[in-house]
Amino acid sequence: MIKIIAAAVTAVLVAGCTVVSGSYSSEGYAPIPGSITYGGQPRTKLTKSPIGSSFPHTFTDQTGREVEEIYVIQPDRTLLIVQRHYRPFLAWSRR
Repeated sequence: MIKIIAAAVTAVLVAGCTVVSGSYSSEGYAPIPGSITYGGQPRTKLTKSPIGSSFPHTFTDQTGREVEEIYVIQPDRTLLIVQRHYRPFLAWSRR
């Protein structure tokens, strides 16, 4: 009986896990002022870049923090923000 209960608990725990290998969430991050996609997708399509390729974009947000975002080109040629990093605010930590 204990083995059955342990197997059932293990099955529930394993079923609750989600594994995403090599892909990003479908929604991505919400654009903030300074993002390429803030106010909508860019009008020009990235036709020469391969689908699935990524590129960084660095800007300063409205509070003065430096932000780096990583974009991925979707199959419909729209951009998806997949990562966002805030760089340290203190001057001596910037190099």
